Amino acid sequence: MISVTFGFNSSKVICCFYVKVLKREDLFSCNFVKKSILKKYLILYKPFLLFLGKFLLSYLLLTFAYESYLSQFDVTKFETDGFTQLVAKQTKDVMLFFNCDADIEPNVKEPAVNLLYNGKRMARIIEGCNGLSVIILFVAFIIAFSGRIKATILYLIGGSLLIHILNVARIALLCVLMYYFPSQKHFLHGVVFPLFIYGVVFLLWIIWVNKFSKYATKTAK
Repeated sequence: MISVTFGFNSSKVICCFYVKVLKREDLFSCNFVKKSILKKYLILYKPFLLFLGKFLLSYLLLTFAYESYLSQFDVTKFETDGFTQLVAKQTKDVMLFFNCDADIEPNVKEPAVNLLYNGKRMARIIEGCNGLSVIILFVAFIIAFSGRIKATILYLIGGSLLIHILNVARIALLCVLMYYFPSQKHFLHGVVFPLFIYGVVFLLWIIWVNKFSKYATKTAK
């Protein structure tokens, strides 16, 4: 008797079927685990990611606005922006208040204002000295870690004014110290006073986070 077959092996087909099904289940399980882990980390780091997003967005927008303001002045003609001129004038006024022989004059070689002490040019006040970049950094952080609207606005105004006042005082004191201690110029300008200003900003951040931010409110509860 001759058996007629079609070359069909049912056991092999069933085995292949189960292997494919198991592979798909493993793949599905793997993707599910990955998504679960990703979701877990997103939930865990959500506050940090929100802070980072708001900080970067605020910083970029404020920097763009500041750069747009600076673009109004022709650097090739050595035009100094209005805020830098204001800082220079206020520095001179502070020094005159303390009976210092101080004066300012336009710099003819670059967009800056020369600060004179006892008739000697002691400093160039350029755009980078006006403190606005530090204020932008301060404001972006406070917005990212915002609290109640009223408290946030008041703290932004008060903190920005404090940074501005300290910056004017910094330039005035730096000018006097460089006059009497010229050998310490780089140390005073590059280490001491930047450390002081950024130290104040960091302290303001710490106070805000621990006393007035949403984080402080939740911790208090």
